[in-house]
Amino acid sequence: MKRTAVLNVVGLTQGLLGPHTPRLNKYLGRGALANIVPAFPAVTCTAQSSYLTGTTAAGHGIVANGWYNRELAEVQFWKQSNHVVHGPKLWDELRALDPQFTCAKLFWWYNMYSTADYSITPRPMYPADGRKFFDIYAWPYDLRPRVKATLGEFPFATFWGPAAGLASPQGGRDAASRWIAGSAQWVEKEHSPTLSLVYLPHLDYNLQRLGPLDPAVSQDVREIDALVGELLDFYAERSVQVILLSEYGITPVDTPIHLNRLFRREGWLQIKEELGRELLDYGASRAFAVADHQVAHVYLKDPALAPRVRAALIAEPGVEQVLNRVEQAALGIDHERSGDLVVIARANAWFTYYFWLDDRLAPDFARCVDIHRKPGYDPVELFLDPAIPAVKLKILWRLAQKKLGFRMLMDVIPLDATLVKGSHGRLPERVADYPVFISPRSELMPPGQVTAPDVYHLIKRHLLHG
Repeated sequence: MKRTAVLNVVGLTQGLLGPHTPRLNKYLGRGALANIVPAFPAVTCTAQSSYLTGTTAAGHGIVANGWYNRELAEVQFWKQSNHVVHGPKLWDELRALDPQFTCAKLFWWYNMYSTADYSITPRPMYPADGRKFFDIYAWPYDLRPRVKATLGEFPFATFWGPAAGLASPQGGRDAASRWIAGSAQWVEKEHSPTLSLVYLPHLDYNLQRLGPLDPAVSQDVREIDALVGELLDFYAERSVQVILLSEYGITPVDTPIHLNRLFRREGWLQIKEELGRELLDYGASRAFAVADHQVAHVYLKDPALAPRVRAALIAEPGVEQVLNRVEQAALGIDHERSGDLVVIARANAWFTYYFWLDDRLAPDFARCVDIHRKPGYDPVELFLDPAIPAVKLKILWRLAQKKLGFRMLMDVIPLDATLVKGSHGRLPERVADYPVFISPRSELMPPGQVTAPDVYHLIKRHLLHG
């Protein structure tokens, strides 16, 4: 097999290639590019699972970055066990063809307890006293201390949150992607895997924070171009071919849609009060939405309510489509984890998880970076609350409390969803905003566009035709 590295350059599209991407342009000039008709929904976990199983969400079961567990009556986002991804994975098939095959999975999602040979993924530690310590999980276990001894601690605060994609005391603008790239080089030097899967999220942050039309994004494009260029040189020296791909393109938005507030006004949402704050009671609600960028899954306690809920959704400004089970099948998302209804936003809109009507009653986690408690994806976590005077001094005070061993709440995230200027999840209106597959070997590339499940077979073809 031809040893291969797949660099997942999140957010990369043909529309971003140009004067700010000299290394990418040069690499493409020697190979070929195919636009990928994005997975549905076009979000991280669904896209990656389609690439690594060769199936749609109806097959692998990853219907979003998170969904409602009907049996437990809990919304579960950003889980990490690979066991939730149904079906054999790409590395399983390749290992069956060649027992000497090995795979390194570096920061691609669902990275724990997979059958990949080497893995590194973000994983905080949660002591019993309520504190949280940023760290990584790695397999085999000895990888974790060894890679940290070489690279230092993973700059977790730059991987997601208000510091991501910005220069800060936690690191440079591209600190998270640069550390991941360093871990890929370290694994290559130490273990020489047959296939390396490398996640580079740098473009994801400011494309959502500022939107793709903001001129400042050109700096992010230049930075990821330079980092990818360094990896191209590194792998070329070791005779490893490199595939570049992305999961989705990020497009401009200006309209947040609050589906759970709509359901609350209709009397379908059940709210409970705890310690003076409001929480959404999923199991008791007649209808609620799990929001994920431009797609939302709506779960119904009583299926008979579906016509009324569908009518209310269609009438909501910013909603483009509402899919029932039959209509979900056409988009490959008819799975038991999917909502009874799946809602798609218009091109300029996206869905929040917000359910409170008074910001004073919002749950404490709403003002924090808390990707697991929120019943939906929250890109507002990329911002610091402009209404807090000297907000960075507040952060320093909170960090001092943490260092002294006190419990503290890093409550510095705003509740203004209009701050978000970029999103993804639906099928973009322009092909230039589709994700891409860039190969150094044009003879292995099909003509025209490819689908997300096709990526599985394309990667396999590149390894087998060495």
